[in-house]
Amino acid sequence: MSATASGASHIVRRAFPAAVAAPTERDERPVLLPYADRPIGFLLRYVMLHRTAHAVVLAAVLAAVACSVGSQYAVKHLVDVLSAGPQPGSGAGTGGSAPWMALAVLAAIIAGDNLLWRLGGWVAADSFTRVTGHMRADLFHHLSGHAPDYFADRSPGVLASRISATANAAWTVLSTMTWNALPPTVAVCIAIAFLAGIDPLMAGTLFVIASGMAFLLTWLAGRGRDLHQDYATKAAAVDGELVDVVQNIGLVRAFGATIRERERFGATVSSEVASRKRSLRYLEKLRLAHAVMTALLTVGLLCWALMLWQAGRATTGDIVMTCGLGFTILHGTRDLAVALVELIQHVARLSEAVKALLVPHALPDREDAKPIRPRGGAVAFQDVSFAYPGARDGAEGRVLRHFELSVAPGERVGLVGRSGSGKSTALALLQRFAAPQSGRILIDGQDISEATQASLAAMLAVVPQDVSLFQRSVLENIRYGRPEATDAEVLRAAEAAHCREFIEAMPKGFHTEVGQRGVRLSGGQRQRLAIARALLKDAPILILDEATSALDSESEKAVQVALERLMRGRTVIAVAHRLGTLRHFDRIVVMQDGQVREQGSPAELATRAGLYRDLLHSQGMATAA
Repeated sequence: MSATASGASHIVRRAFPAAVAAPTERDERPVLLPYADRPIGFLLRYVMLHRTAHAVVLAAVLAAVACSVGSQYAVKHLVDVLSAGPQPGSGAGTGGSAPWMALAVLAAIIAGDNLLWRLGGWVAADSFTRVTGHMRADLFHHLSGHAPDYFADRSPGVLASRISATANAAWTVLSTMTWNALPPTVAVCIAIAFLAGIDPLMAGTLFVIASGMAFLLTWLAGRGRDLHQDYATKAAAVDGELVDVVQNIGLVRAFGATIRERERFGATVSSEVASRKRSLRYLEKLRLAHAVMTALLTVGLLCWALMLWQAGRATTGDIVMTCGLGFTILHGTRDLAVALVELIQHVARLSEAVKALLVPHALPDREDAKPIRPRGGAVAFQDVSFAYPGARDGAEGRVLRHFELSVAPGERVGLVGRSGSGKSTALALLQRFAAPQSGRILIDGQDISEATQASLAAMLAVVPQDVSLFQRSVLENIRYGRPEATDAEVLRAAEAAHCREFIEAMPKGFHTEVGQRGVRLSGGQRQRLAIARALLKDAPILILDEATSALDSESEKAVQVALERLMRGRTVIAVAHRLGTLRHFDRIVVMQDGQVREQGSPAELATRAGLYRDLLHSQGMATAA
């Protein structure tokens, strides 16, 4: 490195943060696909990962509910003690110790009731949060394993919103089960058990009626599942529509379509609002039916208790307890009904999100997949045929037809041909974005279909036409090629790609954020950052997919110089429409109808009548090469 570069390296060392450690793949591979149609099983999987914490929450809730309902019995006991009046020989002036003991029991139960709820809430704040965190990480892990074609057919906004919706729905289901459904269920059962001590017939009758109500409401709530799923689907569509418009706001403004998009989004929101209203109205009908039934049930219970008192079969404390337990049952069954219908709604949303996300991977690693062993970077397509899904049957539907190509280590090969000849498809298959219907693709003599995708990615560096950049700093985007790279290595890559000058001219230098997809950079600057990233990765095989086609002449010259540096010592396969960019390549392969029609050096093909010379003529380069 030159003295100037050494000085710059010193400056960069002080400006750059410490090198980021290389991310490691997770050892545990979550098997999520069996849960695509089992949302509750999907949720329980994560609950079981934190079973101890959830057991503590469950125990705290059960104990708190027992204390809450038990306080009614403690009040009954206190009333009965007080109704008996002061006991002889027990300190008539104070009424004896019995009232104070009864009061102490009541106070202890009330204290336990409050403290146990707080214990459960404290533990749940950690365990519920970890459940949703692990869930989002696993869903992203599964989502990131899909081939690019999966994302081409789906809105990124919808996918992102569904991951969030899944976690939020899981949180809501957990919370509703823990704080809204379980407590009233337990409270009603304990209340009925206490009532059995007064009159078993009354308790049995109440149990049968309450069970029938719960079954009826659950059945009716289940009938509304389609309404709730329809709302969940339309809510996800709103998120996707919003993200799609925001991402393309420049296009919207360029075509004066702001009002049109507002109307379109308004129609989408209106459909979602109408669907949500139908869902909520159905829930309100259930709640109204429950309110009428529980009011009648509670009045009947109090009348029954009063008749028992008139018959001398119940004490004053029993009547007080029956009144308290009656309200417990009234409120408990009401809360349970509300919780059940809400659970149905949120489980429907969880089910919709999980089903949409847990789609099988088109090209998963084989169970016996092995890493590719680098041996120089040779590439071979052997009798490869490929057709996209939905294409016509037969040879006319194939993009590649018995395609044969061998590239030696260190050789530079350019793929040319008219649009639709199969050039970009060949590069996609090499990156295993899709699998050929027949034939094999080898790297260093090893079939890529039998290799791990991680090792395949490590063999390839790609500079595409449409450069993808994260909305992060320049430094992070370059270092993405090799996260463990040192500051000096990042600087060398930037200098080799002729990036340093424009990077240092930015407001924050290497720490300047590039904007969404690099919008703050010119096309040439984005291409040079992509080249720096590829240089840093230092893979043996380089793929250039129209790397300069969208650049002006001045930017193209700078990028070509950087590309020349990048190609040294590597196997290069390049697709280019500008034939002048390939004049120094070792070999040109001319493709037509998914097959190799001509191949040879640029100079050789330029003097031979054929497709390549026709392409030269069409670009005004008859004397080229």
